[in-house]
Formats: sequence, C-alpha cells, structure tokens
Amino acid sequence: MPIRTMPPTAAATAGAVCISSSAVLMKLAHASPSITALGRCAIALPLLGALAWAERRRGAPPLPARSRWLARLAGLFLAGDLIVWSHAIDAIGAGLSTVLGNLQVLIIAVLAWIFLGERPRRSLVLASPVMLAGLVLVGGLADVGGSRAYGTDPALGAVFGVAVAVIYAVYILTLRQATSVPGARSAVAAVLFEATAGATVASALLGLALNDYRVGPTWAALGWLALLALTSQVIGWLLITVSMPRLPAGMIGTLLLIQPAGSIALSYVFLGERPSALQLVGVVLILAGVVVAVGSSSGSSRRRTRIIRQASGASTAVSASKSP
Repeated sequence: MPIRTMPPTAAATAGAVCISSSAVLMKLAHASPSITALGRCAIALPLLGALAWAERRRGAPPLPARSRWLARLAGLFLAGDLIVWSHAIDAIGAGLSTVLGNLQVLIIAVLAWIFLGERPRRSLVLASPVMLAGLVLVGGLADVGGSRAYGTDPALGAVFGVAVAVIYAVYILTLRQATSVPGARSAVAAVLFEATAGATVASALLGLALNDYRVGPTWAALGWLALLALTSQVIGWLLITVSMPRLPAGMIGTLLLIQPAGSIALSYVFLGERPSALQLVGVVLILAGVVVAVGSSSGSSRRRTRIIRQASGASTAVSASKSP
C-alpha cells in the first residue's frame, strides 16, 4: 500500500484534512440521512474490497471469523452514527456538529472503564469539565445579552451531537475488539471493508424502517456522495489507521484537532455558517479538552495510541473521524 511509505505525520495530517470535509459534503448532497449513510458506505465498498484483496495478495493473513463479525457489528453502529450525525448537521450546522463529535474521546474512556476495566487517566478527568462546559456553550444554553446561537435548533443539535459521540464511541470500541484478535492487526483494509459492508446493509435496513429514502438533484447528490466516500470512508480512514501506530500520543492529540478545526473553516467558506461568539468559545473549550485528554505523556501512551488510532475520524469518525 503506497500510503505506508508516507511519513506518518504527513499521512495523518492528510487523513484528517480528508475527513474534515465529511459534514460539509453530507450537507451539500441534500439527501436524507439514510441515503447519505448508504451512499457513503456503498460507494466506498468496491474500493475497500479491492484494497483488501491487494492486502491479501501481499501476504496479509485472512481475517478471522470473529474479527469479521465484530467488524460487521461495528458497521451497524457506524450506520446509526452517520444517520444521527445528519440530523445534528441540520440542527446545528456542519462545523459545530463535527466539533461535538469529538466528545467521543471522553465517552470512549468512560465505556472502556465500564466494560473493559481500563481506568481513565487523570488528564481525562481534568479535561472532562472543560469539555462539558464547551458543550453547554456550543448548544446555545448560555447565550445572554441578546446573542443568538447558530443553528435551526442548537440545543437539539447538541443533543444529537452527544448521541453521535456515544454511538461513534461504541463503534470505535467494537472495531477495536475486531482488530485485537490475533491475525487481524495487519489486515487494515479488510477490517474497514467488513465494517463498511455492515454499515451498508444497516443503512439500507434503517432507511426502509424509517421510510427515509429521499434524494435531491440525483446526479449532484451522487457526485457529492462519491466524493464523500472517496475522501472520508476510503482515503482518510486508511491514511489515519496506517499512520497512528507510528506517532507519539502527544502528536496524535494535536493532529486530532485538524478535523474539527478544518470542518469549522470549510463550513464557514462553503456553507456560510456563522457560529456565535459564545459557541466559538465552546469550540475552543472542547478542543482544548481533547488536547489535555489525549496529549499528555505518561506511561500509558502505548495503550492510548491503540485506542486513538481508530478514534480519529469522526471519526469519530468513519468513521466517520465519522462517523463521524
């Protein structure tokens, strides 16, 4: 895979830049949430399948059955994450919804503590009140003096944003379990292919259940969704997944800021989104909390890297990221 030869910092930066466009492209597609999720995953599937096949040709071992099913289960949560994220974008905007998705750093640690017995670090405990204060400001819950928060319903958008972070955190932890199976750690593209296949099926079923199949101008929507699939679901995720194990935890914490900061900038330029001053203060608080939570060096940096290498897309995301 050519991207393995890239310097890790350059690869991670390029991947974060790719993923930062996710919410903007989702908005530009003007499709329903289920169609957006389905289009992103279904279009990416053949490309990821080809990469998984090439990975096998180069000697990667076949993916164990447990990893395949865990990855497909993770795809179910990815589909839910993308659908809820679309609602968050509609309510509070592409840029702010992407920033809220970064709360997954906090939620992943809590879930890992509850279900995997991994105690949260002191830095994360210190960062939590800062990130929660940022959430209140981004949601417009503290606007005073006649200022008005950006978004059709910023408070509801904040609720959706937290839901995105929770679902994305479950996706990341499930995908992490899939890659922790012996024989699965070198099969990067294969794991992403299985997860994306699961998300494709889940998006189609959720669209049917929710009666949520709606497309705007067809060719324009397909074009934006194809660009979304290529940049976020394929190139962005592969660049980040390959580069993260080769980077120190402090550098990862800094690079993680590229996605939300890039999304705020892109939504300002291409969508005309103008968050209020207090919302921008909230953005700074959330991102500062991310830096504190994942950037401090300690003896557990190797464990942090294993967790974070999947969590940067959202995305997130993929995921995300891209989810988020």
